[in-house]
Amino acid sequence: MPKFYARRWLSILATLTGLIASAALFNSPSASAALPTPVSGATARSYLSQLTVATENRTGYSRDLFPTWITISGTCNTREWILKRDGSNVVTDSACVATSGSWYSPYDGATWTAASDVDIDHLVPLAEAWDSGASKWTTAQRQAFANDVTRPQLLAVTDNVNQAKGDQDPATWMPSRTAYRCTYVRAWVQVKYYYNLSVDSAEKSALQSDLAGC
Repeated sequence: MPKFYARRWLSILATLTGLIASAALFNSPSASAALPTPVSGATARSYLSQLTVATENRTGYSRDLFPTWITISGTCNTREWILKRDGSNVVTDSACVATSGSWYSPYDGATWTAASDVDIDHLVPLAEAWDSGASKWTTAQRQAFANDVTRPQLLAVTDNVNQAKGDQDPATWMPSRTAYRCTYVRAWVQVKYYYNLSVDSAEKSALQSDLAGC
């Protein structure tokens, strides 16, 4: 066989092999899908430079103004949907309640085998969103934000770590697991940019510092 055709057949074979591998990867179940991959560090820095800097105002805030959890698919509400997405070997009952599985919390590196030990963190907290512009939204817009499974906004983490974080922004709270901090700030900026939320000056300084190493 002439060299030209041999090279061509090798190229075709390599392409087919890649397609088969990709199909297998696409169709195989993921043990732990985790947070949707946030934008790159460079993109996050660009987004941050475009965010409005403003003083925060919590007047009138109530968590009830951000309805959670809603039905995402079938019988699964937002919490159960994220538990299935972020867990390994998750088994659910007919109501989509997780009855077994394991969950790795990227904030602190802990692994849990009881869903009751896991919270679904709003990466950009609801109160922080209110302070940053969500006070002007409709209830439907706040509900969409509170249940957003498309952006890197919801994540299964250790319950007491989530509670310790509360409504703090990156100026006062960051994951104790330093390896996750770059992912965290990239996601934070992406969510704020997508929802056209502002940042305060301390928050922006902290984000600039952390993104410098991403």
